[in-house]
Amino acid sequence: MILVKTEAGQQVLKDRSVPLTPRQRSAFIQFDGKRSIDDVLASGLGIGREEVEQMVALGLLAPLAGQPPAAAPAVSAAPAPAAPSGRSRQQRYKDAYPIATQLTGGLGLMGFRLNLQVEGTTSYEDLLALAPKIRAAVGAEKAAALDKALND
Repeated sequence: MILVKTEAGQQVLKDRSVPLTPRQRSAFIQFDGKRSIDDVLASGLGIGREEVEQMVALGLLAPLAGQPPAAAPAVSAAPAPAAPSGRSRQQRYKDAYPIATQLTGGLGLMGFRLNLQVEGTTSYEDLLALAPKIRAAVGAEKAAALDKALND
């Protein structure tokens, strides 16, 4: 789905009346009506789907005209954090972070930037947003342990 800034979003961009983290603001700027949510999430800014959902809920972003409004909830297509294991998001992050750094560190120079992005994560949501990039770089088989740590 492609999101665009609403009039309220344009105003917030100018006057900063709604506090956004630097990562949120950088991602917010990228919603230009051309990039999909997945493109922005994969851009390496470390923003998660929940933060995008928050900006939609605040009325700062909306689906591009011509897209059905019912598509808006698709933003929450991320794996649900509440899993049968009952682990908190913080615990999932603590479990997944070393796996992610090991996977990206093993890529050598090719994975240097991705490794820096992993090391720059500070939350479960940040790491969850980077997981598709890691999976693409190392392959689904090697990324299975990371997926399990994030989603089990």
